[in-house]
Amino acid sequence: MRNIDLSLYLVTDRNLIKNSTLPALVHHAVENGVTAVQLREKKIDTRQFIRLALDLKKILDPLQIPLIINDRVDVALAVDASGVHLGQHDMPVSIARNLLGDDKIVGLSVESEKDVENADALSADYLGVSPIFSTPTKTDTIIEWGLDGLKKVKTMTDYPLVAIGGINPENASEVLKHGADGIAVVSAICAADDPGRASKQLRELIDSVKSPGIELNR
Repeated sequence: MRNIDLSLYLVTDRNLIKNSTLPALVHHAVENGVTAVQLREKKIDTRQFIRLALDLKKILDPLQIPLIINDRVDVALAVDASGVHLGQHDMPVSIARNLLGDDKIVGLSVESEKDVENADALSADYLGVSPIFSTPTKTDTIIEWGLDGLKKVKTMTDYPLVAIGGINPENASEVLKHGADGIAVVSAICAADDPGRASKQLRELIDSVKSPGIELNR
């Protein structure tokens, strides 16, 4: 079993990309330190989703970088992705685990302390603490955790924590120091003029605070 590093976790948003394609952006990002990629698509049909996922797998598989599918367990199964990331209103973790098997990654977003408490009884691999800061890319949550909230979550669970929401080079170090094992970013890379350079900057920040980040032994 190989180690899976989730320390710099890219969540895709094609609507933010400037002068590039998603595969090209992902290629530059992983070349410069991104260690996991979540393909997030809410408004395309299943065939398009599968086609995009297969395009990304061609880039990621040779580098042994996991492709995680947002929400769609069927797409993850269809392309043999590394796993899925689920929200509180998506397929239950237990059912996803039964469908995917024990060798796949299942991540779960937590948006309240109750979510964190409930997660202890589930067979997830990591928790996505969402959102740390309010962000235009995440509009369906009521609260933001903030740094103090993240620190509290760290005391409540033994799960590895991936922080997401409004994280950028200006605040990434503090997010890591307040309990995140890794950071997930959307606009900090997808909307960057130079996604490769943005990825490298975040990689260097992470490595200066903690190394090697989350490693899930699978």
